[in-house]
Amino acid sequence: MAKTINERMTVNFEGDFVVFLIGMRVNHFWKLHKWIPVAKAMPKMLKELSQNPESGFLGFQMSGGMAPMIVQYWRSFEALEAYAKDRTGFHYPAWKEFNTKIKSNGDVGIWHETFKVKSGEFECIYNNMPKYGFGKIGELVPAVGKKEHAAQRINIKEP
Repeated sequence: MAKTINERMTVNFEGDFVVFLIGMRVNHFWKLHKWIPVAKAMPKMLKELSQNPESGFLGFQMSGGMAPMIVQYWRSFEALEAYAKDRTGFHYPAWKEFNTKIKSNGDVGIWHETFKVKSGEFECIYNNMPKYGFGKIGELVPAVGKKEHAAQRINIKEP
C-alpha cells in the first residue's frame, strides 16, 4: 500500500490542462467475449502514453469494478485529440474494433467527458492520502495560509 501523507495537501500546477474522464460499463456480465477485449485495451493505451512524455499525456488515476473509470490529465485538448486520431497508436484499432464488434448492441457501454481547465481555475485537497489524482501530476504542497480554503485555492475571494 502506498505511503500516506498525513496532512492537508493541495497542488501547484502552472498552465492550462485537460481532464479527460473515460470509462466502460459491463451491461451483460456473461458476455465475456464482448467486454474483456474492451477492458484489456485501456491498459495498453495507458502504458503507451506513459512511455511517451512528448504526447502531452500527464498521467492518470483509475478506479475499478463493473464500471471502471479512468481520470486522465493532458497538457491540451489538441494533444488528446492527436492521440485519439493517431492510426499508429493503440487507441485507433481498439476504437475501430469496438465500433465493428459491439457498436450499439447494448453489451458494453463506453463513455468519456472532456474538460478544459484554465490556469488557476481548479482546486483540490488531499488529507491522509498517498499521491492521488491530480496530486500525482502537479507539485503537492501543504494546504496552509492562502491555500487553506477551497475558495482561496481556486482564486475566488470569500465574502
